[in-house]
Amino acid sequence: MPADSVNLLDWGVGEHPAPRWRRRPWLAAFAMLVLSTGLVLAGGLQQRRPRWNPFMPPAPRIPPTMPYDGSFRFCRASFRTTPEGDGDGWYVDYPLSDENLSTRLAEVTKTRVGQDLEGVPVHTVIPLTDPTLFECPFVMMSEPGGAYFDDDEAEQLRTYLLKGGFLWVDDFWGSHAWQWWTSQIAKALPPDEYPIVDVPMTHPIFHAVFDVERVPQIPNVGLWRNAQLTSERGADSAEVHFRGIADHKGRLMVVMTHNTDFGDAFERERDSPDYFRRFSMPGYAIGIDVIVYALTH
Repeated sequence: MPADSVNLLDWGVGEHPAPRWRRRPWLAAFAMLVLSTGLVLAGGLQQRRPRWNPFMPPAPRIPPTMPYDGSFRFCRASFRTTPEGDGDGWYVDYPLSDENLSTRLAEVTKTRVGQDLEGVPVHTVIPLTDPTLFECPFVMMSEPGGAYFDDDEAEQLRTYLLKGGFLWVDDFWGSHAWQWWTSQIAKALPPDEYPIVDVPMTHPIFHAVFDVERVPQIPNVGLWRNAQLTSERGADSAEVHFRGIADHKGRLMVVMTHNTDFGDAFERERDSPDYFRRFSMPGYAIGIDVIVYALTH
């Protein structure tokens, strides 16, 4: 382990408090949008949000809170969803997942992470057709199992990745979500030219900062607290996959964490000490490895 890093096992819950949710003008509008589209709470269980029609206008762009200064800022890709797939949308785990992973990155490496005037890590949400995508060496997508790419989105994503960009997609479960996602990423990276492969634990991405020995299955925090289960689709999502797509020189440009939810490990780290120790700690080890690999390859 490099000298500029620390051992995640030394962390304690509460010693490094996560950034607080802060009021921003767009949050009220976004909350009203979610409520108006039918978010229902029944019996303590959150029902699946209605999905956007793929022929609606592209998902929103949320600009960073500070001008770009050369430091790392977390970029999240927004996208449209379709009922043909299986996924809630780009906004799952946003923004705490983005802020918390950025905070941990700054704590355990020498990476300079941009902060706003309140000390919160700078982050942004970018549609795939937005030209500022090319300012992001690292981009993340959550719940891609329902994503829909049109021709323009697929073309720009392909250009971004082949120019040196990096995409991490996370939190999609079961065979249907996998099949739908592969149909969409194939629009940008045809599998006959850019095949999807299982990434072995010996790959450098698992040793960029921490030496990772296994990829954990991370459930959403509610499933773990209520039922002590890790597989969100039962037998259909029992096996965790860490898969990737490399360019012609062997550089990983897309990684896919299937049947696991790293976003919740980051977002919900403060919900319980047990969840933090079991899932957030190993989740951060891989999350930091992935970002450092993306920034250095």
